[in-house]
Amino acid sequence: MRTFITLVLVLFTTFFASATDLTANVATIDITPPLEMKYTLGGYGERMNRPAEGIHDRIFAKALTLKKGDRKYLLITIDILGLPANFKPDLLKRISGMGWSNENVMFLPSHSHGSLEMSAINSKNLLNLPQIGIFQPELLDFLLNRFETLVRDADRNYQPVRIGTKTRELEGLNRNRRKDPDLDREMIVTRIDLKNGNPLAMLVNWTAHPTFIDGMDMQLSAEWPGYLQQELQNRIGNGVAVMYYNGAEGDQSYVLNESAGRYEKIQIYGKRLAEKALEIYNTITPVKVKKFDCNYLNVKLPEQVAHPSFMKTGGAEYGLTEQSVKYVLKMLCPDEVGLNALRLGDLVITSVPGEMTSVLGLKIKRSVKEMGVTNASIGGLSSEWISYILSKDQYVNGEGYESSMSFYGPDLGELIVNEVVKNAKQMIDKK
Repeated sequence: MRTFITLVLVLFTTFFASATDLTANVATIDITPPLEMKYTLGGYGERMNRPAEGIHDRIFAKALTLKKGDRKYLLITIDILGLPANFKPDLLKRISGMGWSNENVMFLPSHSHGSLEMSAINSKNLLNLPQIGIFQPELLDFLLNRFETLVRDADRNYQPVRIGTKTRELEGLNRNRRKDPDLDREMIVTRIDLKNGNPLAMLVNWTAHPTFIDGMDMQLSAEWPGYLQQELQNRIGNGVAVMYYNGAEGDQSYVLNESAGRYEKIQIYGKRLAEKALEIYNTITPVKVKKFDCNYLNVKLPEQVAHPSFMKTGGAEYGLTEQSVKYVLKMLCPDEVGLNALRLGDLVITSVPGEMTSVLGLKIKRSVKEMGVTNASIGGLSSEWISYILSKDQYVNGEGYESSMSFYGPDLGELIVNEVVKNAKQMIDKK
């Protein structure tokens, strides 16, 4: 009888621990398309849809799956410029039977300007304009097949994990390219270890444009985020998956003063950031996660409208006329957008579906921290790219590329900030 009771207690303890532990898994997949597909690279209209001429370094997607009881979450980071509105629903059609939905899936592109053109995988892009990028159904299908495999690989073999996050301000590594005073210097590092102490994953959030590569470069590259991730994986070892995600980078650029070629610079800058991230990583002691939750809001956007200066900048770059602008914006810019929020212990990641300027991103982070959260990060360009997202003052009084590429009028910034903060609050207030 005593042996039986002991066995029951052991089984009960094991079951209770597995039910209360946060469990996780990771998977990585190479999403480099074959050059024979003749895909173009994104970020610069001057490329005129010319196909990539080579592969400087390969691009990857990485998935972190999290599960506690009957709740689970999927976080995917991608070495890509951004995603059109159709990509997430297209993938969900394939994986919804596995329990994935808008509510528990977040995509985080790196915004590499050496990677794939997002208009080439936009099924609503029927414009056939080289400056914008021509839709390639075969490229979209290639990526969807890769992502479906990635999710299936990650959605199994869950193991108990411990997680810790730290935030540190770094000096001299980014700047505000609009010369506004706002600058997000925070590097946010999340360490995810298995319960036995072995490393599983590392999340790195740093806010800056990956734009060392310019419009004349036609080599596929993950840019400096690729070297950041690879350097950390090499240094930490043990099969750790390092996942980079950008912040409110709408007006944030890198700082690197070395004299070197563009491709040398992406390596130097990526490795320099990796050194800083590793210093933070080594000070983190992962703990059992008590707070794991998520939230989702669907937001109706203002009517699409071209900024008054659009024809001087983006319109000229992308070869548009005043007559065609309204049609183009209606076709490529969604009427509504989904916002995700994820809580992992003392970290909250709030998604922003475009390129937000730092004055707004910092406002969101301050608001989330005031809710009692230690580490608050922006998941920039999350799930879909809607446009640049500026403050009303920046939109009305600003000039230059960022202002002209904001496609929903002067109130977009305030709307997105309010809804992102509301989304985070609803999640934090959950019992």
